[in-house]
Amino acid sequence: MVFHPPVQIVAKAGDAGKYKVGLPAWNMIMRGFMSGAYIAMGAGLATVCSTGVADSLGPGFAALVRGAVFPVGLIITILTGAELFTGDAMLAPMAAFIHKISWMQVLNLWVWVYVGNFIGSVVYAYLMAYGPLSSWDAAGAVTVNAFGMTALGIAKGKVSYVGGAAMWSLLMKAIGCNWLVNLAVLLGICADDAVGKFFGIWFPIMAFVSSGLEHSIANMYFIPAGIFVNGFLAGTPQYIAELNWVTMWTNNVILVTIGNIIGGLLFVGIIYWVAFRKEIAALK
Repeated sequence: MVFHPPVQIVAKAGDAGKYKVGLPAWNMIMRGFMSGAYIAMGAGLATVCSTGVADSLGPGFAALVRGAVFPVGLIITILTGAELFTGDAMLAPMAAFIHKISWMQVLNLWVWVYVGNFIGSVVYAYLMAYGPLSSWDAAGAVTVNAFGMTALGIAKGKVSYVGGAAMWSLLMKAIGCNWLVNLAVLLGICADDAVGKFFGIWFPIMAFVSSGLEHSIANMYFIPAGIFVNGFLAGTPQYIAELNWVTMWTNNVILVTIGNIIGGLLFVGIIYWVAFRKEIAALK
């Protein structure tokens, strides 16, 4: 396995960011759509695989199972060249620091990729809600199955951040999440072969999911999947009124997005650029 030294990893991250900001908007959206769907695939798999685990093996093991299967989304994203907002929160600024591209180019990438990620995540959430998370009879009546109830519970928890202390906790979870996500991105860059990239990405992503941290794009799947499932329960005692498209943003995604930017930009992008900028300049 070819392993690049740290200074080359940081330089390659800047090169990747420079390439990304040069893409046309339609391509950013398309690649963002793909990555949003891929992250949702990992999130959907984590929902299904962790169902019932806590009852028999405890909550810690259930968290480990979720973390063990979730990384498939970022692995597919990186190996197939899709665009993920949370990774671009570090890669695009790194390009600005190293290659002196404009911050308007960075913002442009963030906006279009974020839009694409949202669309892809919601499309896959709809697919899961009407597919594996529910059961339908010949008359068209729907029953929310065990996987759907797990999805509903996850979504309910993610919109339950109400009040200053809860919001501060949410922000900390979002910062920690993207700190780990972007370390995974750097580790994915450090290896040239698929196996090396796989393991480099897998461990940090497993750590963030198992630790219960908050990822804005993953939540664009988790919460809509819960909203769709919740719609099947309208008029029943299991219906959750506070789970809706408004609370998705106000109680979670907006603040998580801000925290993810801080985690990627400050704790990985800025710190690594400052640490290696003299060595990077020597490479030129």
